[in-house]
Amino acid sequence: MEYVYAALLLHASGKEINEENLKKVLEAAGVSADEARIKALVAALEGVNIDEVIEKAAMPVAAPVAVAAPQPAEEKVEEAEEEEEEEEEEREEEALAGLGALFG
Repeated sequence: MEYVYAALLLHASGKEINEENLKKVLEAAGVSADEARIKALVAALEGVNIDEVIEKAAMPVAAPVAVAAPQPAEEKVEEAEEEEEEEEEEREEEALAGLGALFG
């Protein structure tokens, strides 16, 4: 990924994306540059309109995501207590129904 980031950095600064510039950016970032990967990236980007690719890639990301508001801790505790009470009532009703069958 650092090779692609280096290419994007060169593009954003208006510099030509070539092997020499990529190598300089990578070395400045402390990355040992692999000549084969640099050549492959330069060849892959030849004739590519980077602005257009970025615009197309950014479109799905720009869609807003609906996020539920977090509930305060007190509400969560109250809900848990209510659920426990309901379960206990259900167990009592089941027990009473079983006793009614005995005395039928």
